[in-house]
Amino acid sequence: MNRITSLFNIKYPIIQGGMAWCSGWRLASAVSNNGCLGLLGAGSMTPDLLRQHIQKCKAATDKPFGVNVPLMYPQIDEIMNIIVEEGVKIVFTSAGNPKTWTDWLHQHDITVVHVVSSSNFAMKCDVAGVDAIVAEGFEAGGHNGRDETTTLCLIPSVRASTTLPLIAAGGIGTGQSMMAAMILGAEGVQIGTRFALTVESSASSVFKDYCLRLNEGDTKLLLKKLSPTRLATNPFKKIIEEAEARGATAAELLELIGKGRARKGILEGDLENGELEIGQITALFRQQQTVAEVIKDIVEDFKRVSKLNFELE
Repeated sequence: MNRITSLFNIKYPIIQGGMAWCSGWRLASAVSNNGCLGLLGAGSMTPDLLRQHIQKCKAATDKPFGVNVPLMYPQIDEIMNIIVEEGVKIVFTSAGNPKTWTDWLHQHDITVVHVVSSSNFAMKCDVAGVDAIVAEGFEAGGHNGRDETTTLCLIPSVRASTTLPLIAAGGIGTGQSMMAAMILGAEGVQIGTRFALTVESSASSVFKDYCLRLNEGDTKLLLKKLSPTRLATNPFKKIIEEAEARGATAAELLELIGKGRARKGILEGDLENGELEIGQITALFRQQQTVAEVIKDIVEDFKRVSKLNFELE
């Protein structure tokens, strides 16, 4: 047991990323049922759809699970009220000021975790009174920090800036990387990419198969004038790269993106026109697995490489 397993009442200090278009009730409940913390990704759900996924998740597991909420969400008030109405007790917030909702969520007896990309933001979380922090390095897929600080550098920096329980994210998908993060000062890890590619993920099978064939260098952090996003190689990524190389403005990039690019790529499997958001660590994996198989691999790998007294169970 450590502060992360105690905080969430879970067996292993492993949290599944609340990823847009990937993290539905099947994925979240499977992760929770296997001793970790599953998260629903509210960022790609309408309020009514989120309510449905919460209810289905409650029916599929009696273990703790939570909801990841990007604070830029346009219907944030409605989302937060649904979370309270449905009795969710864990919320991960991201992409915004942690002070905005933390006190309100605490008033409803909800544990609050905020995602940061720098030690400066971690200190703001301390002031805001969150219960724990996720420090995410730029290896991560999807939306990311502008500073491009790697997880290896970020975790010790954040650890030095706050005493809050710390979860490492970005480029973590094995027991070895989990061990490395914990040696650097994290008390748990959040894993996105490897869970995004599982059988239970709601992402398209076409998207999953494509990502399982990617190699080193096949993802890149782009769109820094808007919201930095790690994209896998495809024709749409090439269009964005060429636009940025010629100095396209934020408005021009926004017009190129249009609407629904991530849905096209991740949920619908449009490899030509969609945003294919995935982390660098995808290059390590070649075979689709179930959630149970992934967690078993990570835990066994962690125990194998452990030379210190880290107890998982």
